[in-house]
Amino acid sequence: MPENKKSGIVRAWDLSAIIVLSVLLALFIFLVPDNPVRIVIGLPFILFFPGYALIATLFPERASLDLIERIALSFGVSIAIVPLIGFGLNYTPLGIRLVPILASIIVFNVVFCALALWRRSRTAEPYEPFDPRALFGSIKRNFDAEGKVDKFLTVVLVLSILSSVIALVYVVSFPREGESFTEFYVLGPDGTASGYPHNLTVNQSAPVFIGIANHEHRTVNYTVEVWLSNITFADNTTLVNRLYFVESFSQTLDHIPANIEGNWTAQWERAYNVSVPITGQYKIWFVLLKDGAPYSGPPMVDLAGTATAARFVDAIESDDSYTLNLNLNVA
Repeated sequence: MPENKKSGIVRAWDLSAIIVLSVLLALFIFLVPDNPVRIVIGLPFILFFPGYALIATLFPERASLDLIERIALSFGVSIAIVPLIGFGLNYTPLGIRLVPILASIIVFNVVFCALALWRRSRTAEPYEPFDPRALFGSIKRNFDAEGKVDKFLTVVLVLSILSSVIALVYVVSFPREGESFTEFYVLGPDGTASGYPHNLTVNQSAPVFIGIANHEHRTVNYTVEVWLSNITFADNTTLVNRLYFVESFSQTLDHIPANIEGNWTAQWERAYNVSVPITGQYKIWFVLLKDGAPYSGPPMVDLAGTATAARFVDAIESDDSYTLNLNLNVA
C-alpha cells in the first residue's frame, strides 16, 4: 500500500468511527430501542464524541496536545457542549425531545469531524490516531518524565474521569424509579377545563368528567368520595357548618409511565352528574383515596360536628391529599 494512502487512512479512522457510530446509534434507537448497544454507544456519543470532534478541529497538529490532554478535554468539552445544544433547542419549536437532541448532536459530530479531517489534511504534522502499543509506550514515557506533583495530578485526573464514567454507566444501567404521582382532575361537560357548573336548581343534573391516571409505579385501588359542604374559615380554623356525604366509587388502575413527549391521553375517566337536592351555598368536593377504606355512612345526612367532619377537614387540608372542588349556588 502506498505510504501517502496509508497515512490518509491512519489520519481518518478515529473521526470516521465517530461518524459511523453516531449514525449507528440513531438506527439502534429507532429500530431496536431496547438493545443494550444503545447504552454502549450512547455513553461515548454524549460524553466523548462531541468534545473529541471539536478538539480535533481546533488542534489538528500533533504538537498542540498530547493524548492524555486530548482525552481529558474531550470529556470536559462534551459535558459542556451537550447541555448547550439542549439549551438552544429549548428556545426553538422543536423543544428538548429525543429526536431533536439526537439529530443535533449527530449533525454536530459529523460537521466537526469533517472539519477536523480537512484541517488535518492541510497540516504538515497532523495528530494521528494511535495504535495501542505505541500509545502505552508514549504514556509511560511521558508519565516517567513528569515531576511528582504532575504525576499525582495526572493520576487524580485519570481516576476522576474513570469514576465519572463508571458512575454514569451504573446510573444508566440501573436507573432509579421515577417520581411517583397520581393525576386527578375534573373537566367540564365538553371535556375541557371550562364550563363547570356553578348555578343550579334543586335536583338539576349537571355533567362533569372525573379522571385519574396512575403513575405510582404500582397497582393502586383508587376511591373517589363525593362530599357536599358549607364551610367557613375564621382565625386559621376551618368551621364545618354543614357536611353531607354524597357517594363514592372505586377503580383499580395499573401503573402507566408519564408521557412527556407524545400527546396526552386519559387513562381512566368517568362521567359524573352533579345534582344537589337542597338549596344553599356549597362546595362539592371530590376526595381521592389510594388503597384507603372509603366512608360507608348513609348519604345526605348532615355530619357537621362529628368525627367524620374532622376526617373530612384533615383530608382537604393535608398536603398529601388529592382533592378537587367546585363552588355551587343551589336555588
